[in-house]
Amino acid sequence: MRADRLLSLLLLLQNRGRMTASELAAELEVSVRTVYRDVEALNASGVPVRTDRGPAGGYRLMDGYRTRLTGLTDAEAGALFLAGAPGPARDLGFGAVLATAQLKVQAALPADLAERTRRVQDRFHLDAPAWFRDADPVEHLAQVAQAVWEQRVLRVHYRRWRGDVHRELRPLGIVLKGGIWYVVARAGEDVRTYRVSRFLAVDITDEAFERPAAFDLAAYWEESSRRLEGALHQGTARLRISPRAQRLLPMQFGAAGTRALADAGPPDQEGWVHVEMPVEAQAVAVGDLLRLGVEAEVLDPPELRQAIADAVAVLAHRYAAAP
Repeated sequence: MRADRLLSLLLLLQNRGRMTASELAAELEVSVRTVYRDVEALNASGVPVRTDRGPAGGYRLMDGYRTRLTGLTDAEAGALFLAGAPGPARDLGFGAVLATAQLKVQAALPADLAERTRRVQDRFHLDAPAWFRDADPVEHLAQVAQAVWEQRVLRVHYRRWRGDVHRELRPLGIVLKGGIWYVVARAGEDVRTYRVSRFLAVDITDEAFERPAAFDLAAYWEESSRRLEGALHQGTARLRISPRAQRLLPMQFGAAGTRALADAGPPDQEGWVHVEMPVEAQAVAVGDLLRLGVEAEVLDPPELRQAIADAVAVLAHRYAAAP
């Protein structure tokens, strides 16, 4: 969003001094022409950006000028990173802190930029949970977040499908995925992922721990997600799907459905196409593919096709009799 970018440009000049248009473009990941326009917008809003000509030139703020972005507490400054996600911020216990921080920032901005931020808040909203699914109950989320922030050891009572366990965790980060909260933590020597809604009890100990300097939460999550996807997808099914199923595939199967459609074969006279879909274990795949109903036909593998046929036969027999 342009308002965010203008503020970032202003703070870059304030923190680093003179910078060239190329340097600013690289930092902001925009074109040099966009930097030119943004500098003009800052000048028009009353921010004194000076242009120095020549080989050693660039942009700088007028001597003595500083923005009025002051007065934020540590908590408010940290909460600003959740400014685009008020719901998750509230879940983490930062709702009121975030609101205060946003008001302080708006009061410190020039009038034009403050109006832009209000327009963004009025016109954009993030709703993290998926459709038709209640959000997980996360009564212990604030405690988990506190332990992550303070680098304190957690003792937890955790519910698994194989039975409850007690664990001592060193929490490294929190992830919100599809409306579900997870904590990434070290248990012994291993780094693992735990679903926060399955914590039955949480105790923050007085024991502090050192966070591994090389640990990258985003990189861990990406690699962990790839491993999970690889473990879940145990084979590939070849389907023949109708035009209606082609519209349903991305909605019902997400990125996997989108990729399958992109690699689909040419349509036949009725508009049906052949696609290849990654599938989980056979019992799961049968339920997933039956969601497409009569709009799809499983061609391969033969055992999955037979399993679909058996399930359909059971349904036909069940619904043939009067209730």
